[in-house]
Amino acid sequence: MQCPYCFDQEIKVLESRDSSDSIRRRRECLKCSKRFTTYEKIAIDLMVVKKDGKKEPFNIDKLKKGVALALEKRPFSEEDVSTIALSIEKELKKLRNHVINTRIIGNKVIRKLKLLDQVAYLRFASVYKDFEKIDDFEEELKILTK
Repeated sequence: MQCPYCFDQEIKVLESRDSSDSIRRRRECLKCSKRFTTYEKIAIDLMVVKKDGKKEPFNIDKLKKGVALALEKRPFSEEDVSTIALSIEKELKKLRNHVINTRIIGNKVIRKLKLLDQVAYLRFASVYKDFEKIDDFEEELKILTK
């Protein structure tokens, strides 16, 4: 760490505060006595295990795309899609294991959509649960209306 004023490296931490995704530290330079604040972002790399067993880094854009497709032509904005995706990402980062099966992600999306919009829920469920017949939709509707 280097002082942003005099560029000296003798710094002391006066105070630290944790939040859900960063640490705020109040610092003081021992040479010039100026104070400044730093924010340390906590980086957690999530890996996703696909159905075929391949692993790839978590991509929030893919999650947003899936949610956006389900909410297409429904009364929701891009901001709503981002909010859902970011909340799911936050939930995933809280899990102990950072290697996550696509099923866990899909279940989280389904739960959020079920509460938000039943049509979007059915759209997503039809792809996620691999509906093949009209009967699959009817069974899901029975579950939804209970």
